[in-house]
Amino acid sequence: MSLNGIKVVEFAGLAPGPFAGLVLAHNGASVIRIDRPSSTTRDLLCAGKRSIALDIKTASGLRVAKDLIAKADVLIDPFRPGVLEKLGLGPEVFHTNDKREGLNDKLVYARLVGFPRNGKHSTMAGHDINYIALSGILSMLPGTMDKPTFPLNLIADFAGGGLLCANGILLAIIERGRSGRGQVVNVDMVSGSRYISSFPLLSAGSGAWAGPRGTNVLDGGAPFYDVYTCSDGKWMSIGCLEPQFFAQFVDKFNEVMKSSGNQGSWSPLRSTQHIKEDWPKLRKYLEDGFRTQPRDFWTEVFHGTDACAVPVLSPTEAAQLHGSPYPVPHPELSRTSPSPLQDEIKILDPGKHSVDILRELGLSEEDMRQLVAEGALGKEARELVERSKSKL
Repeated sequence: MSLNGIKVVEFAGLAPGPFAGLVLAHNGASVIRIDRPSSTTRDLLCAGKRSIALDIKTASGLRVAKDLIAKADVLIDPFRPGVLEKLGLGPEVFHTNDKREGLNDKLVYARLVGFPRNGKHSTMAGHDINYIALSGILSMLPGTMDKPTFPLNLIADFAGGGLLCANGILLAIIERGRSGRGQVVNVDMVSGSRYISSFPLLSAGSGAWAGPRGTNVLDGGAPFYDVYTCSDGKWMSIGCLEPQFFAQFVDKFNEVMKSSGNQGSWSPLRSTQHIKEDWPKLRKYLEDGFRTQPRDFWTEVFHGTDACAVPVLSPTEAAQLHGSPYPVPHPELSRTSPSPLQDEIKILDPGKHSVDILRELGLSEEDMRQLVAEGALGKEARELVERSKSKL
């Protein structure tokens, strides 16, 4: 795979950090997650990773963490600005500068935060909804006339956060091949959300977003770009923006309405798409029409056409369509394609691989006992080390 041989240290965090690490792991990187001792996790973005439990607030735990990072290609820091610096694990410790030689000048040090590091919100707590709120894009998203609706935590956490973090890491690795040096990759989810929203933000107030939110083609204003409820409570997605696609859609739809006796006194023409004054009538026509038949009926009507009308699938239905409940790593490369790395949904228990990782660092049984005695591996590590005696 593309990243075979790349060693990554990922401090345990929420959503964006684990997703960045997952992208790297899917493509062959060896990812070690540092967890707090006695911690619990609900992180499902852990395929292919290993975990070591370390209390980096202890001197010996800090030494182990520093040793891991000194031998790594990539570090993923998911903490608020200054946290790792205060612990003595900031970029200045690893990167060479005019005053000192760093422990690992080839390290790609990726820092992932919510708000811009130098902005007035930098010390505040926040989540995806807050980051997209400050990015400007939340105000443009569909919803009711009273307020916009947020799309789960996809924009900031995963697109503007985790995915752009992985992208930045890869860019830094490519540049390192020329310079021989690592660098800091700074990612904040407000700026990331703005970047992935470049098209709508640059178009705000003109073109497809000329009117108030909810009146434009792509924000729920156009009846030919929306989701409709069917007679069984399931939904169909309609996205026939281009005239030739709308023509196929409306011809098929009118045909069903006519044959079923539900056409009524008004029905849309192909030209109706361009008459904005008729959009309310078109929306009512489509809402009433879709409710006359179940979703799978409409699926068959439009399948194989260019009407841009397909069913809205549940996660279970989508898993059946794609042959697996696991989203397949993407993009697919012709020679070094990524690997799913798992065949069941599971979490990675914190500290599951502590002993193996410590052995790889060259620590002896006595060294591990000392770490346990100093509390660097947590209370549960005492039993773990005892069980592993025979393997050491």
